[in-house]
Amino acid sequence: MRWPAFLNLKTIGLLLSGGIAGAVFILVLIEFDHVTSTEEFCTGCHSMTIVAEPYRQSSHYNPTSGVRASCGDCHVSRGVISATWDHIKGTKDLFAQLFGADYDNPIVNLVHLPDGAFHAREWFRERQSDTCARCHVLDAIKGTRADTLKVHQEESEGKSCIDCHINLVHRKVPGQKVFKRDAWNRMVEEEFGLEEGMAEKIRQGLVKAPQP
Repeated sequence: MRWPAFLNLKTIGLLLSGGIAGAVFILVLIEFDHVTSTEEFCTGCHSMTIVAEPYRQSSHYNPTSGVRASCGDCHVSRGVISATWDHIKGTKDLFAQLFGADYDNPIVNLVHLPDGAFHAREWFRERQSDTCARCHVLDAIKGTRADTLKVHQEESEGKSCIDCHINLVHRKVPGQKVFKRDAWNRMVEEEFGLEEGMAEKIRQGLVKAPQP
């Protein structure tokens, strides 16, 4: 049997090398996505430990079933390509952490929290809350009320999980339609003993937030 002229040893070697390199690349991506989706990695910045505190008190961290949802389970898309793209886009958050407001300061962090919450909720809506399906199966949601399963089956059409289920994991932030910035700022000022109007000045970067 004669091989086609273009299938010489050099070509076969190149094809094999390319295949091996491609496989190694995919394996590296899978491991990269795994490591960068862990709670340990996500809370590497002090600002994220502030966000993680309420999470560690939530039912997603302390479930009766023992199935714990980590940061990546909720906030990173399924599939190696989509997950990698999410991490690439996430570099803007790193840029903001390094060159933006002092998010390590709890006051600054809380002042800007609604913006982060609204962005995250929109992310879920755009994906039809797909990451929720990692753990939750619609036909198996029975809950503690007798009509829980019926409600989810009959009233969920055209809705994303995040449309109804907000404030389950992180600090409570009102829905965007009812959110009042003035009320939020007053809450921040009362919590940290700030002068009236200080929170808005901190949000706009007009003054530096004190260390609480």
